[in-house]
Amino acid sequence: MSSYLSFFGRLGLALIFLVSGWGKLAGYAATQQYMESMGVPGALLPLVVSLELVGGLAILAGSLTRWAAVALALFSLSSAALFHADFADPTQATHFWKNVAIAGGFCILAADGAGAASVDALVAKRRAIQRKQHRTTGTTP
Repeated sequence: MSSYLSFFGRLGLALIFLVSGWGKLAGYAATQQYMESMGVPGALLPLVVSLELVGGLAILAGSLTRWAAVALALFSLSSAALFHADFADPTQATHFWKNVAIAGGFCILAADGAGAASVDALVAKRRAIQRKQHRTTGTTP
């Protein structure tokens, strides 16, 4: 059951970034203008979209999960600080704390890994089999 929970947790975290990344592509000019209005160079938008899409796919697949989780946690915290730190506006405050919570989820994912239903688990299993074969044959991997 925990492998299913890990997968569905990754799915929820990944979808936020996949949908957001595609949305930024669809409204590229508006997103770039918004970033610039908040003092963030619009030239960074391709990196943001890449991080959201590639990171989201990595989390979804459970591939390089710990690295992707750390990157997306840092991105979530940066986004909270840069775009949602207006605590006088209840909507922005909610977005701020939502991003902090997402970062917390990614920290747990970085600490615990992707779980059994993941590319990371398949790679680890394959490596363990190869190490065992090398030990029995006396060769080094």
